[in-house]
Amino acid sequence: MSGGNMNSVTSPIRLSICMPTYNFGAFIGETLESIVSQLEPGVEIVVLDGGSQDDTTEVVNRFTRAYPAVSYVRQPVRGGIDRDMSRSVELARGEYCWLFSSDDIMKPGALKRVLAELDSGQDLYLCGLTICDKRMTPIVDHNVSSAPWGAVFQLADAADRQRYFAAAQTTTAFFSFMGALILRRSRWLDYTLDESYVGSCWAHVVRILRMIPDGLSVKFVGESLQFKRGGNDSFMDKGLVHRYALAIDGYHRIAADVFGDQSPEARHMRRVIVNEFPLKAMFFTRVDCRDYGRWSDIPELDRLVEKTYRDPTLRNLVYRAGYWLIPMELYEIVRLIYRAIRGRPLRKGAP
Repeated sequence: MSGGNMNSVTSPIRLSICMPTYNFGAFIGETLESIVSQLEPGVEIVVLDGGSQDDTTEVVNRFTRAYPAVSYVRQPVRGGIDRDMSRSVELARGEYCWLFSSDDIMKPGALKRVLAELDSGQDLYLCGLTICDKRMTPIVDHNVSSAPWGAVFQLADAADRQRYFAAAQTTTAFFSFMGALILRRSRWLDYTLDESYVGSCWAHVVRILRMIPDGLSVKFVGESLQFKRGGNDSFMDKGLVHRYALAIDGYHRIAADVFGDQSPEARHMRRVIVNEFPLKAMFFTRVDCRDYGRWSDIPELDRLVEKTYRDPTLRNLVYRAGYWLIPMELYEIVRLIYRAIRGRPLRKGAP
């Protein structure tokens, strides 16, 4: 590692906000501004830059000069999100770490709320989030879980774990979105980075789930504490179908590796993947592959459909039949009607 500025903070650190970043100079200033405006004693911000080639260094250094609680370390090369997220926690000094995306916005009052939550001493806190467009116009509060806000689950207990998994609505409940996670740093450091998951985007998920047998207390805070910037996914460089594959293949693999393919936990994880990739998403993507001439993506999409809807539930049977039997022309009409009803502009590349 080269280049680094770890400022000294005299107060004991209760919470570290860990922010891996790469080439987000256009956004990280707004992110940091939303946090430093709420800073309290005992809070630090650790920015780990994976060798950005834009103006990230200049933007972040404006904050390190003004706020001693902000630290910046720049690596010579990009480690990738799995390594950089892990390293950002290693660099932190807080009892707890809030993993935070460098293009999202912390809501006013969120930091005070989190510090109050930490008094209950759980291993992990799971927060809600608000989905926005790229300009940060709020669209909808993201579904995470049907569990009551404030519910605490001891995931080492089989019955409690089943309740938690059954309540999950999206993979955020299974720790996919790092910005929703505040975790006890010592628990994280008890486990190593699984090299076989480096490059998957989900090494942190495996790391957390493997804590369960030794005891993992999770509090579902529920309340949305941040605005998540949409339309800025750094994993979209290879196209939408590849992005789908990261999530679908990744979570199927995690479910089988950690719990066993036929376990109740694995079935719930696959159920949640279906929630995130319903028939309309798959079919609209297929239509877009046709419209944009990305014919080579269609066999991969077909594979993902078979994998996503593999469990023998009524919903999956209907989805599979619909995908294979409904003509594309009919779905194009359905898409036009769907967008008209929602009052959305007609944009290719989005459902």
